[in-house]
Amino acid sequence: MTLHTGRHGKRDEGRRRRGVAVNPFYGVADPVGGMADEVPRNRLPDGPMAPTTAYQLVHDELMLDVNARLNLATFVTTWMEPQGDQVLFQCRDKNLIDKDEYPRTAELERRCVAMLAHLWHAPEPDSVMGCSTTGSSEACMLAGMAFKRRWAKRNPARYPGTARPNLVMGVNVQVCWEKFCNFWEVETRQVPMEGDRFHLDPQAAADLCDENTIGVVTVLGSTFDGSYEPVAEVCAVLDDLQERTGLDIPVHVDGASGAMVAPFLDTDLVWDFRLPRVASINTSGHKYGLVYPGVGWVLWRTIENLPKELVFRVNYLGGELPTFSLTFSRPGSQVAAQYYTFLRLGREGYRAVQQTTRDVARSLAERIEALGDFRLLTRGDELPVFAFTTAEGVRNFDVFDVSRRLREHNWLVPAYTFPPNRQDLSVLRVVCRNGFSADLSDLFLEDLETLLPELRSQPHPLDRPENLATAFHH
Repeated sequence: MTLHTGRHGKRDEGRRRRGVAVNPFYGVADPVGGMADEVPRNRLPDGPMAPTTAYQLVHDELMLDVNARLNLATFVTTWMEPQGDQVLFQCRDKNLIDKDEYPRTAELERRCVAMLAHLWHAPEPDSVMGCSTTGSSEACMLAGMAFKRRWAKRNPARYPGTARPNLVMGVNVQVCWEKFCNFWEVETRQVPMEGDRFHLDPQAAADLCDENTIGVVTVLGSTFDGSYEPVAEVCAVLDDLQERTGLDIPVHVDGASGAMVAPFLDTDLVWDFRLPRVASINTSGHKYGLVYPGVGWVLWRTIENLPKELVFRVNYLGGELPTFSLTFSRPGSQVAAQYYTFLRLGREGYRAVQQTTRDVARSLAERIEALGDFRLLTRGDELPVFAFTTAEGVRNFDVFDVSRRLREHNWLVPAYTFPPNRQDLSVLRVVCRNGFSADLSDLFLEDLETLLPELRSQPHPLDRPENLATAFHH
């Protein structure tokens, strides 16, 4: 969560002193009766105001946000059908933690866990351990906590005395894993990118493991380029490591996006609980699970993979029930909406939605490549996500120019530099989601084509030294 301070820049000082201007017509009846000239921005008003006035003020502020449907940076769901909206609204007042008071909402959560267990081939899907979370970040924290506690129980003579736990991952992991290591005092061991490999290398990961390694994180769908990490190969090299050294290193699959894509489109890919070394899996229901934020899920292979001392039993809400979370009170809306979406689509429905999204991504990637100004790094054939950079020989503009100019047309497409050892590579990334239709992709391409003549006519990339403009070409 972003932290905010009370300080303001000089440019904002005048606006801060003025407060928020109020249109007289925002009043209930008399357009000027009982209306204040201004409402304070940063302190509570002295008295109440008409609900229509408060609504209009908030509404007008939010109009300035980007249209979420045109945001090609986010993986988060930006469209649900009206019936899904109704389910969310009808469950907004139910506190999900009060499982004894809202047993049917709790039952929907249990059913979602069971459905995911079957989808991910858990050995005993009807008795698997799992729970909903506020998103994949919390889910990853819980999985990491289980890793650390299991390792600590196996090493009571050395921890916390002399041993320091470590967690192995690719440098491309989502930042929540670095947060976990920081918050829970675990050493981060990251495999860097090399050449055209933009995610985890199995053997390099195994080489970083030792007796203090609590686990290896694999990512089914890297946020940098949309590619799947080779989970089965990672498990295979760790099997070999155990055979040679006796080290038994569990694997977590961060399937924030891919765990709701691969089961429907890549059925021959073995990445889930079919691999005995996979101890836990998480996903974001609010990404390719097709539900508004925020809901995530984390499942453990067996009861033994989740140490029982991490599970709390609460009894002051009406009954003694187990809970495992970093949060407490939150609405049951997203869980109910997830169950609705599971029922609504089923396996064939999810397959159709995800296939359509992948088709849009692959088609758009190919058409961008055909323009001649760009080189594709990925093509949207794993996650419906692709990354591209400027083509060899393009020196008049860079990816940052493209991102900036697209924003003038209300398209939000991120441009960023890759992490070690590919900081020389800067890319654009397009995330295709349900709701980003073929028609919208046509409009996006038209806007990109409109911008290219001006970009090509630039003498060099704007606001960047000319000698850095092509530093990412290989």
